[in-house]
Amino acid sequence: MIPGMNPRKIQAMMKQLGVKQEEIEADEVIIKCADKDLVIKNPNIQKVNMMGQESLQITGNIEEVSHEKFNEDDIKLVMEQTDCSESKARKFLEKNEGDIAKTILELKHDNI
Repeated sequence: MIPGMNPRKIQAMMKQLGVKQEEIEADEVIIKCADKDLVIKNPNIQKVNMMGQESLQITGNIEEVSHEKFNEDDIKLVMEQTDCSESKARKFLEKNEGDIAKTILELKHDNI
């Protein structure tokens, strides 16, 4: 916490200020966002209650996991292979859940 200070003194001071702190044991923390998940491996979680307000402090190894099943390179590849627009490539990739081969085959068949 504060370098050079005794942890017991810090806890005593926090208690005087009405701050309660509790450690929470966990293997993993997942924060779900609209476009990605933040996965925190080996987390150290501190639950802090200060004047009735609870908050969490989380530290650990953070990894971002995208919700998209395809990326911009996949879209470009489909566009190059099928001579279609970006919006059409994106639409078909979404429909096929990111399956590039299936998308290319469908679009080539669609253009015949």
